[in-house]
Order: sequence, then structure tokens, then C-alpha cells
Amino acid sequence: MPISHHTAFARTEAFCQAYDLRVPILLAPMAGACPASLSIAVANAGGLGACGALLLKPAAIAKWVSEVRAATNGGFQINLWIPDPPPTRDETVEAAVRGFLGRWGPAVEAAAGDVAPMDFAAQCEALLQAGPAVISSIMGVYPAEFVSRMKSRGIRWFAAVTTVQEALEAEAAGADAVVAQGMEAGGHRGAFEAARAEASMVGLFSLLPAVVDAVQIPVIATGGIADGRGVAAALILGASAVQIGTGLLRTPEAKLQPVWADAISRSRPEATLVSRAFSGRAGRSVATAYARAAAAPGAPPPAPYPVQRALTQPMRDAASRAGDIDRMQAWCGQSGALAQARPAADLVRDLWQDARAMLR
Repeated sequence: MPISHHTAFARTEAFCQAYDLRVPILLAPMAGACPASLSIAVANAGGLGACGALLLKPAAIAKWVSEVRAATNGGFQINLWIPDPPPTRDETVEAAVRGFLGRWGPAVEAAAGDVAPMDFAAQCEALLQAGPAVISSIMGVYPAEFVSRMKSRGIRWFAAVTTVQEALEAEAAGADAVVAQGMEAGGHRGAFEAARAEASMVGLFSLLPAVVDAVQIPVIATGGIADGRGVAAALILGASAVQIGTGLLRTPEAKLQPVWADAISRSRPEATLVSRAFSGRAGRSVATAYARAAAAPGAPPPAPYPVQRALTQPMRDAASRAGDIDRMQAWCGQSGALAQARPAADLVRDLWQDARAMLR
């Protein structure tokens, strides 16, 4: 066995031992797509479950945690976005967006963009009360005071990063591991600076080894990993574990709408795009009719996050009720076609078994 394979196994074994895992596979914390059932299945297979808590109030976070703990002794991470500065509002831009959206769904009221942000401090308190194995972040780093409180309770911190510089910032801020998010990943890009999310898109095969070489803490790879080949390749490139999102969305435990799951199964890498058209933050989705139209010349520029998210809510709700994929927020990574419609526990176990066989 080549020395690189020995090293890969040593890294994953050390990581699994540190986090009480049997397999180095983590569920990605996807806001709105992480039902307790999916984390229960992943954790019972030996991986790490996840909750994307961005849109959850403290009571909902506690409910999710209670449901997971009632069905598994396995660990999980809970993730929050680091808040952006308050958005700069522009009535002219918002009026143009409302007019555009009115052609795709219900009329959007003028006050629709007046959305109050989630109470980040209250969410953070809820995370500490929940006491998960890991608290993770995206879009930046937690304040030093919160990191200190987290560590005093024995909770580890995983920070999602999209560049080497972000990885270094996260390490300096006290992160226990960084999640290197390649541009292939579905959903929102985790760039610390929203304005640079598209300008600093780096593929996982370039980002991962560069981050591994730059930091002294474990690196978790995510973005475009959906089969044993991807797992093995990430470990060879220096990852201590992998995190999978889109690759688990077709499992029955994900409870995804059938039309969305079907779109994932048919998505070639070039059939996805990165757009701000749904939320105001850059994210990768299926290249639906709305997403393409919103990116076409002449379409109004999106409002900033979270104003754009609020403006598109009526359209997205109507699309969800109608099962209309062309107007849905159908997040999808570039390896979506590799996602399998199988029980999540079986899939996690087989992904690791396949990767081990390749590494041997």
C-alpha cells in the first residue's frame, strides 16, 4: 500500500476517534433540508448528523435535538450563519424585483422585503443549551466570547471556508477543524464576504490540498462528493473526513419533494448554476427556468440577503405547493446525478466501504 494510503487511513482513524465516529462521513447542515430522520440515519450508520439551524428559533432547535437524541446515541453538528451587516435597501431595485417575480408567481407586496433578522444571540444560546458534539459556522467566524463559552462546555467548532485565507482566519479564531467547501457544492456558498462569493470560486481539488498545507487542524472536504471515488480522492488529498449534502438528498430519510429529488437525479454538472436570485446570497441550484431567466440580460439585479429571500418567498411557496420545479429553490451540487435513492444508513456504510476498497 502506498504511503499516502497509510497516511489517509491514519488521519481518518484519528478523526473518527476524536469525534466518536465509525465512518468519516458527515451530513452537511442544510437549512430547510435536514430533517431529524436524516441525521438519525447517518448517525446510526456511524457518521455525524447535522442541523442547518439558520431559520430555526430556539424552541425549534430544541425540538430537533430532542427528536434526534430519542432515536440515536450518535453525534451531530448544529450550524448557524454568521450574520451579514444590515442590508442596504434600494426601493427602485426592490420594485423591479417585485415586478419580475410577479411574472413567476403571486404578486409581491411592497412591504414583503421588510423582514426581521433571526435573533442570532438567542440561537447561539439555544446551541449551547443543546450541547451538540459540534457547533459549526458558515459565512464567517463566531465572536471570541461565544467560542470561549463553546469550548468551556467541551463543544468543538467546525468552520466552513471557501479559500485558504478564510481557513487561516478560522484557525486563528479557534476552530477545531475547517470544512473546505469547493465551488461544486450545492446550496449557499460559505464565503466570509458576500460580495466575493462568485469572484473566489475554487474547485475542491485545488482548494483542499492548499488548505491542508496551510493549517494545522483537521480539514473536512465538501462539494461534489457523492460516491466512494469522491470520498477516496478527498482523503488522498489530505482530508480527515468528508461532508456530503446533495449526495444524501435522494434518500427517503431526507423527505425531499419528489420533483426536486428527480431533478437532482437528472442534473449533469453543467446543468447547475450559482445565482443570487433566490436569497440574495450566492448559491448553487438546478438551472431551472426561473434561475436562468433571473441570470439573463435585462433581468433586475437581486436585492441583498435576506431581502431577496423574503421577496421570492411567495413564488417559492406557490411552486412548492404545485410541485413546479421551474420556480422552486432546488439547491443541487455539481455531482447530483451520483446521488442515490437508497436508505441513508446503507448509503453511508457503502460509501465508506467503497472508499476503503479503493484506498487499499
